[in-house]
Amino acid sequence: MEELVIRDAEVVDGGGGASYRADVVVDGGRIVSIVQEAAAAGCQRPKARRELDAEGLVLAPGFIDMHAHSDLALLRDPDHSAKAAQGVTLEVIGQDGLSYAPVDDRTLAEVRRAITGWNGSGEDIDFDWRTVGEYLDRLDRGIAVNAAYLIPQGTVRALAVGWEDREATPDELDRMRRLVAEGLEQGAVGLSSGLTYTPGMYAKDAELTELCRVVASYGGYYCPHHRSYGAGALEAYEEMVALTREAGCALHLAHATMNFGVNKGRAPELLSLLDKALADGADISLDTYPYTPGCTTLVAMLPSWASEGGPEAILARLADDGTAERIRHHMEVIGADGCHGVPIEWDTIEISGVNDPDLVDHVGRTVRQSADARGEAPWTTARRLLLQDRLGSTILQHVGHEENVRTIMRHRVHTGGSDGILQGTKPHPRAYGTFPHYLGHYVRELGVLSLEECVAHLTSRPAARLRLPDRGLVREGYRADLVLFDPRTVAAGSTFEEPRRLPTGIPYVLVDGRFVMEDGRRTDVLAGRAVRRTTR
Repeated sequence: MEELVIRDAEVVDGGGGASYRADVVVDGGRIVSIVQEAAAAGCQRPKARRELDAEGLVLAPGFIDMHAHSDLALLRDPDHSAKAAQGVTLEVIGQDGLSYAPVDDRTLAEVRRAITGWNGSGEDIDFDWRTVGEYLDRLDRGIAVNAAYLIPQGTVRALAVGWEDREATPDELDRMRRLVAEGLEQGAVGLSSGLTYTPGMYAKDAELTELCRVVASYGGYYCPHHRSYGAGALEAYEEMVALTREAGCALHLAHATMNFGVNKGRAPELLSLLDKALADGADISLDTYPYTPGCTTLVAMLPSWASEGGPEAILARLADDGTAERIRHHMEVIGADGCHGVPIEWDTIEISGVNDPDLVDHVGRTVRQSADARGEAPWTTARRLLLQDRLGSTILQHVGHEENVRTIMRHRVHTGGSDGILQGTKPHPRAYGTFPHYLGHYVRELGVLSLEECVAHLTSRPAARLRLPDRGLVREGYRADLVLFDPRTVAAGSTFEEPRRLPTGIPYVLVDGRFVMEDGRRTDVLAGRAVRRTTR
């Protein structure tokens, strides 16, 4: 007898078609049969060792978070309710060009310092890996949800070239090609970049194109955080489209927003650019989070020249009064590339987390509010934070536009990604709320998407981008990564005031046929594993 039958569920199967009522039978980590109500008339209904009454609940494929920053959180926090409680059964990590494999000892130490604001210092982690394959093996020991990995181009450049702003030599470029190929052979699904973060931003298009050729030869995809989401946003999107077309590589645009005042109402221009490329045969997808503010680190706002050489060089420049004044002028007057070419507005920069407990009173305030409370200039406050917190401060950046968010999420190649940074006292609520916020706010309350459309955006579309042949749909033979939610009550619990509140209306989540959420509570099941690229 099979393990589980989910009885009388309203199945939204991820394909975008109409829902239907059915009994769904799970055994051995897979969906073994689906008996629709019409087909079951007059027939004996399926039985199993356990029956779950799903009356009033929607059964859908587990959600795929196409842009996650859980690289260490998956290892640090076995509970991982931040994602499991949302119905997420697969996260794509290794984002924005910086993560923890492939590395050597030197590069690992540098990367840990550079992205401590994203993932913490890692002092509680045993970094017993150096290669991509070894990191994936570490995930295979058991994690809350599944994870796929993108090779981080900035980390690869740090390993082969260093943190200097210069072109790679032919030998260095050959080494980067080999590192990318090795990572793909070991199971990575593609390559990410952070082209407003050092050292990845120092790569010219020709270098990126060569790496993308390698990615294309393995059937992977390129996922860039491109060179500007502000003053040069459209040009930056166009650059990525042209680059990947030249390389013959699939393109997935990370957190594809149109932010800052210069881009208000300009989402249709982005979509027109993408539609033209798609019509010409380009392979493009994108992800977004359903909120207006962004989230990153305070150090990311600096101009690239101030970040050359890595974390210690940055701190030395900030400590020097003359150099610090040049940084301020570049940020406040010219518009630093770290702030996407737009002069920084300190009243939009909210401190969301700090490493140094002595700085916690800054959290929840904008830099300008903290500066006003101390009777000093905003840059004085920001500089002190950067130095005292050793570059570990995270921020919310309130620069988005709701009409752009809604327009982009309707597009036919759109998928969902939280871009969720789990660090900090007051993280962005998207880390805990992205997927129920789509379902509750944008489907039920606003009707921006139908339920069937939205589920497809969050399941089958990302599975197709990842080339996963047995995930993303409720189909016989597919893996039983499933979520059951109440369409009448599903909602994000997280808010900007209380960002770690868990969602409502998602009582059951299964990974590999095992309950990781049951009756709205996290179980002790660690059914997640690394999801490796399997076809060349």
